[in-house]
Amino acid sequence: MSTKLGTYAEVLTLLGDENRLRLCVLLLNRELCVSDLVRVTGLAQPRVSTHLSRMREAGLLRHRRSGSQTFYGLSREALTDTLLKVLGDVASSSDVTTRADRERLHELDAKRRDGLPESVVLELDRDYSPGRTWQSLALGHAALLRLGNVLDVGSGDGTAASVLAPYCRSLTCIDTDARAIGVARDRLGRHGSVSAQVADVHALPFHDGSFDDVVFLHTLTFVADPPRALAECARVLRPGGRIVLLCLDHFDAGDLKAHYGMRHPGFTSDQLRSMLSDAGLHVVNAEVACREAKKPHLRVVLALAEKANNDDPHR
Repeated sequence: MSTKLGTYAEVLTLLGDENRLRLCVLLLNRELCVSDLVRVTGLAQPRVSTHLSRMREAGLLRHRRSGSQTFYGLSREALTDTLLKVLGDVASSSDVTTRADRERLHELDAKRRDGLPESVVLELDRDYSPGRTWQSLALGHAALLRLGNVLDVGSGDGTAASVLAPYCRSLTCIDTDARAIGVARDRLGRHGSVSAQVADVHALPFHDGSFDDVVFLHTLTFVADPPRALAECARVLRPGGRIVLLCLDHFDAGDLKAHYGMRHPGFTSDQLRSMLSDAGLHVVNAEVACREAKKPHLRVVLALAEKANNDDPHR
């Protein structure tokens, strides 16, 4: 048997087990640790660990350590498009078992959102008082907003968009991942002014000047052509409109880039300023906004840029 044929046979054999298939579906679009998978599936911890170990040895899973826990995610590059489609179909099916898994995972996420986020910065942890979480502070500050027509580029499953949705005249979420957009529609469906659709930021399906604001949060490192993407964002902005961009600062950890499937190892403040300026925008600010407490101490750049308003004599 040829090496390639043997590899395919091994993958199909592994996915032929119903519980391993369930685990792959849960790990298709996110990372989870063993305890999460035990709680969601109801399988015994040793059994889950054994399944994960076998799939990791076969190259189907990637993993990373965080403190005392190991988080697993599906290694998409190890699977063919056909197998990914099969997993996607299973994930969105009405099968009783997978539907129950989705519901339990949703409940687990909801419980976590009600408590302290795992990524609380050390300073907030030290000064903690009941209810004072990053989530509650973000929601409180968002309530001050009065936004017009907003475009969220790379919205994913709509988690971040749900914070802004109540305060927008309209909110349009786009992503290239159809499954994530489906989740976003479910999450944001109660907001009548929100829409979610599959679209490519390199060729936005919107007329010039369609939006008052564009939010581009932690997506730029994944796009194929960042200057073109920013130029498209500038095109769909109205005169006087703004783009808010969060992006990893340039980093040297190549394994991290590969692990998360990034196309680019972050961008410096100067690089973002240059690309935003080349897109025809006035850069108000582009500076490192925060630094992660844990190694490798990644930094995040916050950039704000505006489109010239010809009616404003100060521009």
